[in-house]
Amino acid sequence: MGPRRPVPLSFAVPVTVPALATTLAAPSRLGEARLLLQDRFGYPDFLPGQTEAVTAVLEGRDTLVVLPTGGGKSVCFQVPALMLDGLTVVLSPLISLMKDQVDALTARGLPATFINSTLSASEVSDRMARVRRGEIKLLYVAPERFDMGTTAERLKEVGVRLLAVDEAHCISEWGHDFRPSYLRVKEVRQRLGAPPTVALTATATPEVREDIARQLGLRDPTLVLTGFDRTNLSYQVIATINDAAKDATLIDLLRERVDDGVAIVYASTRKTVERIATMLQHARVAAVAYHAGLDDAHRAEVQDAFMRGSARVIVATNAFGMGIDKANVRLVVHHAMPGTLEAYYQEAGRAGRDRQPATAILLHAFPDRFMHEFFISGALPEREVVTAVYEACCRCADRQGLVSDNAAAIAAEARGKVSDREAESALRILARGGALAVADGSRAKAQVRLLATPARIKSELTEREHGLELALLRSLWRRAGERFHLGIVADLDALPPGVGGPIGATGLLELLQDKQMVVWRRLGEGITLTDKAKAITEWPVDWVGLDRRRRGELRKLELMQKYAYTDQCRRAFVLRYFGDPAARPKCDGCDNCLGVHIAASLGVAAVKGRRGGAGTRARPSPEATSTSSRGTAGATDAPLTRDEIELLDALKVVRSRLAKDDGVPAYLICPDRSLREMVRARPRTSSELARVHGVGPARLEKFGAAFLAILRRA
Repeated sequence: MGPRRPVPLSFAVPVTVPALATTLAAPSRLGEARLLLQDRFGYPDFLPGQTEAVTAVLEGRDTLVVLPTGGGKSVCFQVPALMLDGLTVVLSPLISLMKDQVDALTARGLPATFINSTLSASEVSDRMARVRRGEIKLLYVAPERFDMGTTAERLKEVGVRLLAVDEAHCISEWGHDFRPSYLRVKEVRQRLGAPPTVALTATATPEVREDIARQLGLRDPTLVLTGFDRTNLSYQVIATINDAAKDATLIDLLRERVDDGVAIVYASTRKTVERIATMLQHARVAAVAYHAGLDDAHRAEVQDAFMRGSARVIVATNAFGMGIDKANVRLVVHHAMPGTLEAYYQEAGRAGRDRQPATAILLHAFPDRFMHEFFISGALPEREVVTAVYEACCRCADRQGLVSDNAAAIAAEARGKVSDREAESALRILARGGALAVADGSRAKAQVRLLATPARIKSELTEREHGLELALLRSLWRRAGERFHLGIVADLDALPPGVGGPIGATGLLELLQDKQMVVWRRLGEGITLTDKAKAITEWPVDWVGLDRRRRGELRKLELMQKYAYTDQCRRAFVLRYFGDPAARPKCDGCDNCLGVHIAASLGVAAVKGRRGGAGTRARPSPEATSTSSRGTAGATDAPLTRDEIELLDALKVVRSRLAKDDGVPAYLICPDRSLREMVRARPRTSSELARVHGVGPARLEKFGAAFLAILRRA
C-alpha cells in the first residue's frame, strides 16, 4: 500500500467536539493517556478537543488542532510524546515560549530540552548527545535552526516518531504572523522520513487552515476544531481622540480593575511600550515594560516578575505572551488597534485562561490604521519600489557584484523616494527570486551557476567515477530547479552529509568548475548580485503573490477597523471571521449587546460608564481624530522651485477633476495650503499623507489615492 496523497483540508473528516466514542483509540491507550495526564500534569481529565487530538496523534494520523488560547494545545502533543517510543520534535517560534514549556516539563520530571540561538556550540552538542542516547523525549527547536547544517540528518538517524508544529498559522501567508522560515518545514519533514505531524494554532480562519495543511503536506489530516468562543471574556471598545486620551483612560482602567489579578497592556512599538510604562509609573500604577529590545537577562527578569505576580501590570509588544500560561490575567488592554483580528483575538485571549470572567478592551482612534498601512507598504513594497532597489544595486555593485550591505545607502541610491524599510523588504524579495544574495559570514555560502546541460552531465559524469559530484548537482537542483541555470546562492552548511560538508562541497565545486560544468565563488558578508547584467524581469520574482499578500493584509486591516466601529455584537463579529457556526446575533459579553459603553477620559482620572442603546457610544469625528497624530509638514511660504511648481500644477489638475466629479468648489476637496505642503513633504504613503495639514481621514479615504498617484511619480 503506497503513501496517502495529500488532500485539501476541506475533504478531511473533521473531528469536532463532542466526538463519538467510535472515533477514539483503543480504550486502554486513551485510559493510559488520562492516567499520565493526571499523574504527571495534575489535570483530572482532558479539556474539550484534547481527547480527540490525543487520539488522532496516538493513531499516527496527521492532525490539525485549532483550540482557543488557553485551550491546552501543548497537552495534545506532550502526552502522546511521552507515550510513544522515540523522539518528538517540536517546532516553536519563540525562544521564551520553548524555554517556558521545557522548564515546566523538566519541573515535572519529564525528559525535554531545547536547542536555540541562546546556547553555545558545546551546549548544543551535549543536548544532541542526550537525544542520541534516548534520554530526551521532547526536543524543542526553532524553525530557523530546523534545517540548519546537518540537524535534520542527525535527527533522522535518531528517528523522529512525531513532529509537532506549534503556532502553525506562521506557515501560512494568510496568517497574521507569517514567517518565511516556516516554509522550509515541509522539505525538512520529508528529509526526516515524513513522520506523523500535528499542527497546532489558536488563530486560523478556514483559508489559513487549508493553507497550513497544504504547506506542511499533511496527509488526509484530521481537523480538531472546538470553536473560537471564549465565553468568559467580555469585549469592549473605547473610542478615543488621541494618545493623551488613551493614556488617561488607561490609567483609570488599571486603577479600577487590577485589584484581583494582573493586566497586560499591548502597544505597537518598543518606543511606545517604554513611554507608556514610564507614564503609568509616574501615575503610581506599578508597571514594567517588555519588548524584544531588552537584553536577555532583563527580559527574563520582567517575565518572571509577571509570572510570579510581583508585577501586576506589564506593558508589552506582541512579542510577549505567546504560549505564556498565566491564569489570572483579568484585563488585556490594547493601547492601539492591532493590524488583524487574528492578532487581536490571540492577544485578547491571554485574559481569563483560568476560565474566570475577564475583559479585553481596545482603545481605538481612527489614525491607528496609518501605522499598519506604513508597515504593510514597507514589508510588501510595490513592484516599482523593488525595481528601483534592484537598479540601485546594479549601479552600486563592483565587478564581482558586491553591493553595500547597508539598506539605507541602497534606499538613498534608489530613484524615487524609497524608505529604509522598503529597501530591506525589497532585498529579501530579490533574494528569494535569486537575483541577489544577502550573505552571513557565519555561514558558508557560495554563488553557483550551472553551465552544463542535462544531456552533457549524463554523458560525461558517471555514478561510478563521479558519484559525489552528481550528488552535489542533484542536491542543488532539488533546491533551485531551473533557476540553477540563472545562478543561485547555495548554503554549503545545509547540503546532505554525503558530500562532505562545506569543505567537501568546495572541493567538488572546484572539480566541476574545472570541467566547465559550473561557475562558482564563495560569498563573504554583504549583498551580492547574482548577475548584474540581467534585467529584473529575467528573475522569477513572484509579483502576483506579492500583490496578493499586500491586498490580503489591507483587507485584514479593514476588517479589524470594522470590528472597532461595529454597533452589532462584537463576539459574533469575531466568530464569523473565523468561520465558527456558533455565532449568534447577540451575546451577554460585549459592550454593544449589554448597552454599556465607557467614555474616554480626557486627562481626568474618572472612568464614566453609561447604559443606553448600541448607538449611544460617543465617537470622535474623523477630522478631530486626524489632528492628534500629525504635526506641521513644514513651512509653505518659501518660494517653490520650477519642479515644485510643476508638481503643484499637476495636483491642482487632479483637484479640479475631483471637484467637478463631486460638484463642489475645489477648496472643499483640498485647500491650497495642503497642496503646497504635499509638494514640500512629497508623501508616498497614506500615513505620510495624513500628516499633511488639512488632510483628515475623510479626505484621505476619498481622495488620497488620486493625490498619491501623482506624488509617487514625482
